Amino acid sequence: MAANPLANKNIIVVGLGLTGLSCVTFLVAKGANVSAVDTREDLGVSVSVPVFLGELDSARLCAADMLVVSPGLSLKTPAINAAIDAGVQVIGDIELFAMFNNTPVLAVTGSNGKSTVATLAYEMCLAASKKALLGGNIGIPALELLEKDADIIVLELSSFQLETTYTLRPHVACMLNLSDDHLDRHGDMLSYQRAKLRIYRDARFSVCNRDDAATWPMTINPDVMFGLSSSERGLSWNKDSAHILLDGKYFLDSHACMLVGEHNMLNIQAATAMTMLAGIDHSAIKRAATTFAGLAHRCQTVAVSNHVRWINDSKATNVGATIAAIDGLAPTCTGKLILIAGGDGKGADFSPLEERFNTQVSELITLGKDGPKLAELKANSHQVATLDDAVQLAATLAKGDATVLLSPACASLDMFKNYQQRGDLFVKAVNTLVAKQGGQR
Repeated sequence: MAANPLANKNIIVVGLGLTGLSCVTFLVAKGANVSAVDTREDLGVSVSVPVFLGELDSARLCAADMLVVSPGLSLKTPAINAAIDAGVQVIGDIELFAMFNNTPVLAVTGSNGKSTVATLAYEMCLAASKKALLGGNIGIPALELLEKDADIIVLELSSFQLETTYTLRPHVACMLNLSDDHLDRHGDMLSYQRAKLRIYRDARFSVCNRDDAATWPMTINPDVMFGLSSSERGLSWNKDSAHILLDGKYFLDSHACMLVGEHNMLNIQAATAMTMLAGIDHSAIKRAATTFAGLAHRCQTVAVSNHVRWINDSKATNVGATIAAIDGLAPTCTGKLILIAGGDGKGADFSPLEERFNTQVSELITLGKDGPKLAELKANSHQVATLDDAVQLAATLAKGDATVLLSPACASLDMFKNYQQRGDLFVKAVNTLVAKQGGQR
């Protein structure tokens, strides 16, 4: 690789969100001739390079030496696709990062759980007194991490980022799971899987889910596998004793962990496997695993009032995430499990939820664009217009011990700005209700 492969190249940044803006700053510093395009008519921010707004111009993109495409834009966009056909190099911010990074990377992807696993792996590294950084699809854009001194960089990577990444060569790569998501972008499950599996390209070590063959590398044998099924090798789960096992022997008592649910036991296993392969000692791994409280909007306990536990899982934007939440929490429920679900399903197949709705969910409350489709899967379900209505109805339905779970199985954009706003409004509605009831017990 040349000392600076970007100097004097004509590079267009496509899309000026947070990632795109970080790319502009980085490319200018590297001496490239940078311009940018964005489909919006008004950015609302000033940019230090020439910017062309509105419909993407194929001729302009085809004349560039390189396009750096933001993850929110599909490579199938006609103007971008035309540039690819014309032989223009098309990459993303993670590939730019890879060109200049010399720090070992722990990279994780998956349909669900990747933010939790990435953050927990980061905390495990910190517990071992490593200078660790966390970024990518979570928190700080990857390019900004290059400015900082570190022993290890933990990257959460989306399928959108991976489809424009070629030379990352992570020290450890992990794919957690695969379920219906982003099919409106990828077209079908095979294309989605192929994008995710790119994480294993030239990885030194690989970690995958023993119980989900879709996560297995196609050309190499995984170094460590994890799962709920029993195994004498790798990480596994003993449901009877509630222990995580390592090579068939007790490793960690789940009762000592703040994370709850079987899906979170998988998350702990994955982070453990990744950090072990990075040389993190077992004592540091266990310290972090037992003190990590989880992330907002991911099976987050909001309140317990009048024997009702309210859980915010707004980040469950696909079917697989909601299945994981139901399967993980149902065994801990001593009374009703009341589920609030619905939103924009992004063309997903909801049928895998039907069995859970009818065996583990006591009451189903639906809302949003695809709420009616979800309601069809369970007799006597309840359809409401707003999230406030859903919370009020859930409180009415909750008699005795109950758990109310917001786990939409859908994206939020039909009713909310993003999943964070949806979760925040749920928390606000629950806190208002609890205050009227006289506070938490």
